[in-house]
Amino acid sequence: MKDFKEVRLSYKNTPIDVRGKFSLTQQECEELLKDYQSDDRINELLFVSTCNRTEAFYVSDEDMSVDIIQKISNKKGVDIKEAVKYFESDCDPLQVQNHLFRVALGLEAQVVGDIQISNQVKRAYQWTADYNMAGQYLHRLMHTIFNANKRVQIETEFRDGAASVSYAAVEMIDELTLDITDPKVLVVGLGEIGTDAVRNLQNTDISDVTIMNRTLSVAEELAEDTGYNIRAFEELWHAAKEADVIISSLPIADYFNVDNVKDLDILAFKCFLDLSVPRSVAEDVDKIPGVLVYTVDDINARADKALERRLNSIPKVEAIIQDSLVEFNKRSKEMEYSPIIKGLKNTLESIREKEVLKYQGQLSLKEQKQVDKITKNLLNKIMKVPVLQLKASASADKKEGEKMGQMISELFNIDIEK
Repeated sequence: MKDFKEVRLSYKNTPIDVRGKFSLTQQECEELLKDYQSDDRINELLFVSTCNRTEAFYVSDEDMSVDIIQKISNKKGVDIKEAVKYFESDCDPLQVQNHLFRVALGLEAQVVGDIQISNQVKRAYQWTADYNMAGQYLHRLMHTIFNANKRVQIETEFRDGAASVSYAAVEMIDELTLDITDPKVLVVGLGEIGTDAVRNLQNTDISDVTIMNRTLSVAEELAEDTGYNIRAFEELWHAAKEADVIISSLPIADYFNVDNVKDLDILAFKCFLDLSVPRSVAEDVDKIPGVLVYTVDDINARADKALERRLNSIPKVEAIIQDSLVEFNKRSKEMEYSPIIKGLKNTLESIREKEVLKYQGQLSLKEQKQVDKITKNLLNKIMKVPVLQLKASASADKKEGEKMGQMISELFNIDIEK
């Protein structure tokens, strides 16, 4: 597919504050898809936008990168002069295919192997399908990617374990609260790592989550996205008393100390996951009966092991991608000639039917069925030779495939359906 192109920006070349300016919500993606429904220059279109990237993959005869960047900029109220500093375009279809695979499978994620990006790409594809902006090409490509993703999960360790601090912290909570019915989790401090932890909690079965931040509006915005409870920071100690697990990323050294934690009336169990540096949970808090404390070093050690397994799996993942791309592009080449193959079959079938019809009145019903079966088998065998030759030529050399396709079309006077 010579017309598959993209524009993109990501954490690799764009600071977080700029990425935030171009991050598209679901509604904004849907509005852009709707805008392009009436634009004949773009046949198929997919937007993938997360906190770490904003990308558009499209099928068009033209390089539409400037137009797409302009529309994104307009949607976000940002000057296009700033946008063009960060957005990159790529019009090489093989590179674009490979990049979309790598994004969807997590190779391009900030946390290698991040399962969230796979889910985000699936949702983006659903929006594209909902607005009829996915044609035959994108449908086949996306389903090839989803099949590759299944292979990665089954055949490699690329998705095993939590490879970031916030992932590992949430994985730890799942294990620690295994025997607790409806565990209560309190997240205090919503900087980058605290926010990541909250979003990762959405991938668990834990539903009783309360978030708080010294700036209430930050908590309110995150609560709107996640549906979690919020409480004012002034209610911290009441909320901490009720919680089974407290995740702290407060930038205040020893904020949780022996004096204030022992006043929480701990009966059996309370766990602190301290994601702060310097630590916000004092070193001696874990001496209080019933209290467990895990520091960022404990969680990092867990994440490092998982990350090592993921990194070791990258060559296998890349091999799966290459296998998938080879098969996809082989089928794509064959699909280009399907109208010729269909036309050839229709032409030969028409000849067969006319000839059978000539002798129908001279044959018994049993003989008619036998003749019909014999001639259909004969037609299929005749079809097999040029079809296999056409596919072989197309796979070996595109120009030779086109030449043979033209010869077959002219020889059998095939009217190709567009």
